[in-house]
Amino acid sequence: MRLFLIIVLSVCQANAASLEVNSTGSLDENGVCKCAIILPDTTFPVERMEFLEMANYNLSLNVQQAVSKIQSYQVTLVESLQKLKNLTRRVEVMELGGISYTELDFELLKLEIREMESLAIQLRASFNGSSALVETLFVEIQNISIMVNQLESHDKNNVLAVKREIASLRKRLEDCEKHQDNPAVPSVPYGTCKHGGIQNISKPFVVQLNYLGFAYKFGGWGKDSMLEADQDIHWVAPLTTDGRSMNSIRFYPSYDDLLLYKKPTDKVLTKPIAYNNIDYSSSGQGGGVIMFNESMYYNCYNTRDLCKFNTKTNAVERKTFTDATFNNRFSYASTQWQDIDLAADEDGLWVIYSTEQNAGNIIISKLNSTSMIVEKTWTTSQYKLGVTNSFMVCGILYATRTLNTRREEIFYMYDTKTGTEGKLSIPFDKMMENIQSLSYNPNDHKLYMYNDGYLVTYDLNYKPLSKTIR
Repeated sequence: MRLFLIIVLSVCQANAASLEVNSTGSLDENGVCKCAIILPDTTFPVERMEFLEMANYNLSLNVQQAVSKIQSYQVTLVESLQKLKNLTRRVEVMELGGISYTELDFELLKLEIREMESLAIQLRASFNGSSALVETLFVEIQNISIMVNQLESHDKNNVLAVKREIASLRKRLEDCEKHQDNPAVPSVPYGTCKHGGIQNISKPFVVQLNYLGFAYKFGGWGKDSMLEADQDIHWVAPLTTDGRSMNSIRFYPSYDDLLLYKKPTDKVLTKPIAYNNIDYSSSGQGGGVIMFNESMYYNCYNTRDLCKFNTKTNAVERKTFTDATFNNRFSYASTQWQDIDLAADEDGLWVIYSTEQNAGNIIISKLNSTSMIVEKTWTTSQYKLGVTNSFMVCGILYATRTLNTRREEIFYMYDTKTGTEGKLSIPFDKMMENIQSLSYNPNDHKLYMYNDGYLVTYDLNYKPLSKTIR
């Protein structure tokens, strides 16, 4: 019996040792060995493991997105820093008097600085925390902005004022020498044609970058071109970035509001239809738009139709322009999708276009603004693709071409009153390389140019009236 108890105790201890559990056994009153053993939980935690795997996967995605975002910001910041270095070098050269600078140079600098300030503000907002690199960039942009403003203020009070006075004196001397035996020619009253045609064009005046930004290089802008129309309202119509579609037009109640981007009213030309689609039938195509008697006239999207959009009622009228080419068949040399170009002058509303029958040469038609019916048509010998843009003044078509990236030239004219055409040379400066639209307003004798996204104006100067009164 004692031997049996020893064997049982040995077995209990052996089993306990095999389970790696320390347990103390005891004998009951009947001599039976009893052991209290706590075994470990051998159930595998599958659910906890799956939760950890999913959390790890989501964390990996977040890290990858954060890395991609940081890389994108790094590229943008490097580009901005390079622009800032270039601006710094230009300002330093200006401080040292190394270049001849003008009001246009200052406008360009300030526009670039505004673009960089806007980008820096966006970058600051996108970071939840602070970024030393972004903050440093922002401070440097502010410093260079202050420096440019100080330079401009100093220059306006000194250099440019003196240069303007010298230029004015030189012009007076030249005029005196040329016309010493002739009486002074009075200025031409607005809305009249008591002159001998365009003599020269002023320097460009940069009004503003279009409200959508530098990426929107194509479009048109101006005021109501009907004689004695309200000249306070200004309109701006950027096209989509591909230069084709005009989906909305923005109106400002005054020139000051245009400068400050204040109090805008947007007229949307597209319409939502079923299944999240959009109706573009009332949208415009190309930058050949003009405002005349409180209505916008333009080439309807993807057709040879003319559209008339009433700015008061938002009603749209259409008229098919028979035989006119469209969809970029014969546009201008410097811009696409402007096959049909609307214009206005002292004589009313005009349309400039081409046909297949005329092999792409420019055709001019006088348009009835109420019915949009063609009243008369003139055919020219000037190929439209050889022209960068055109406009009408007193019934005369003037066409432009590029001399270089900073100079343009009026080189061709067609007089609808006499049916004569000819060559001429009136060079003028431009701010950017490409002219997207060019229109004339008889109420102020100005040209309105949409120049690679910038709104620019020119003053026209006329020749003295000849004996034949037009």
